[in-house]
Amino acid sequence: MEWERHNDDDRLRVSDREREEVVELLGKATTEGRLTLDEYTERVGAAHAAQTRGELARLTTDLPGAPGRSPARSGGQLAPAAEKLLAVFGSDVRKGAWPVPEHIEARAVFGDCRIELHEAQLPRQVTTVDANVIFGSITIVVPEGTEVRLTGSAVFGDKKSKMSGPVTPGGPVVEVRCRVVFGDVTVRPPRKRWW
Repeated sequence: MEWERHNDDDRLRVSDREREEVVELLGKATTEGRLTLDEYTERVGAAHAAQTRGELARLTTDLPGAPGRSPARSGGQLAPAAEKLLAVFGSDVRKGAWPVPEHIEARAVFGDCRIELHEAQLPRQVTTVDANVIFGSITIVVPEGTEVRLTGSAVFGDKKSKMSGPVTPGGPVVEVRCRVVFGDVTVRPPRKRWW
């Protein structure tokens, strides 16, 4: 969409949803190394204090994907093939019987993400999870018999799979691509119930 009414949009008041989408973009930029933690903290404070779209737009003009981005026009819908989780100084959890997309992007910056796949529908053969952690943790719970492919790096942190049982032939595959700095990514089976 073109920004014919860019100046009008600059003066429009923003919603909490728009602020949170900018915070999510800032978190992504931080995990990619585009912003320092100090820059991230300063911009998040400014995003929460922003009154207009123009104020929000100025916080992301130097980041990829920001030009022309208008959170209010997105309708809040996630693409059916992808889903994002973001935990910044908090937690984000996805659990229950949910249709798992082909790609999950999880980021934890001083926070914790938990992705539970054991009660979910895995409609595709391979589900990919990009797990980016800075001073936080991401836990992925997968069904027994799932093939887990854990790749990536961990600096001053951990990436580990606690899966120990046999892999179900032709069963689902969960590929976890990690980037960990001072944190951990753990893939494990669901806890057994004793009742």
